[in-house]
Amino acid sequence: MALKNFAFKILKTDKFAWCGLIETIRGNITTPAFMPVGTQATVKATFVDDIIKTGSQIILANTYHLMLRPGLERVKSAGGLHKFMNCSLPILTDSGGFQVMSLSKLNTIDREKGAIFNSHIDGKKFILSPEESIRIQKGLNSDIVMVMDECPKKTDDYKLIKKSMELSIYWALRSKNQIGTNPHKGLVCIVQGGLFDDLRQKSLNSLKEIGFDGYAIGGLAVGESQLEMFKVLDGLKNIMPKDKPRYLMGVGTPSDILGAVKWGIDIFDCVLPTRSGRTGLAFTWQGRLNLRNAK
Repeated sequence: MALKNFAFKILKTDKFAWCGLIETIRGNITTPAFMPVGTQATVKATFVDDIIKTGSQIILANTYHLMLRPGLERVKSAGGLHKFMNCSLPILTDSGGFQVMSLSKLNTIDREKGAIFNSHIDGKKFILSPEESIRIQKGLNSDIVMVMDECPKKTDDYKLIKKSMELSIYWALRSKNQIGTNPHKGLVCIVQGGLFDDLRQKSLNSLKEIGFDGYAIGGLAVGESQLEMFKVLDGLKNIMPKDKPRYLMGVGTPSDILGAVKWGIDIFDCVLPTRSGRTGLAFTWQGRLNLRNAK
C-alpha cells in the first residue's frame, strides 16, 4: 500500500472556525487538535497508551532537549523517535527556536551561524543553525518538522521585533532549502512579529512566497493578555492560507484554545494540561479547582 503524502483539507466551516483533516503516513489528525508535550520523548508521568486513550492524535517532542540527551545518534540507533518512544501516533518536533528565548542567558544569536548555546546540563558549547535543526529533526524521523526561528520575548520595541522577524524569515528559507523535497513530512513555518499587525502581515506574506506545508503563529503565550493574543489572530485570519493547517504555539488554557478555534486555528500545544494534572489542578466550567484542597 502506498504511503500517504502529508496533506490537509477543510471538512466543515462555521464563520472563521473549521474542522479539518491533516493526513500523515502514521495516521490522520482531525482538527482542532491539541498536542500533549513530550519534551524529552515522553509525556511526563504518562504512558503513551494513556495518551492515546484521551483521544490525542499527535504528540510534540523537543528538538533542543533531545539533541542534548539522549542525543540524535541514540534515537536513530533505536530506529527513530517513534520506536524510541514506542509511539504509533504522528509526532511533531519543534525546532529549538523557543529555547533561544527561554534560555537566552545561555546563548547568543548569530544571523549566519544560528543560536550558539551553552548546554543547561553541563555547559558544553554547541551551535544550532537552521540547517542543523532540520538535520536533527530528519534524523529523529518526525512527521511534522518546524523551521528554526527566533522567538523574542514580549516587548514594545518595534525595531527589535522587526529585526527578529526578519531573521526568522531568513532562517525559514534556509530551513526550507535544507529539508529539500519530502512529500511524507510536513514542514511548518512560524509567523513572527510580536503584537504589531504590520510586522505579522509582512512575516506571513514573506513566508507564503517561500511556501510551506503549514503555518504556525509563534511569539505568543509569552506574557501578553488574552485580548492581545486574539487581536493578533484577528489580524491574520483573512490572509492565512486556507489550504494549510494553522498552529498556535504554546497555547494553552481552555479559554485560550476555545477562543483561538474561532479564528481558524487547527492545532495547539502546551505543557499546561499535563503539568496541571501532576500538581492536582483541574480546569472546570466553574473555574480552576485545586484537587489537593481538603474541600
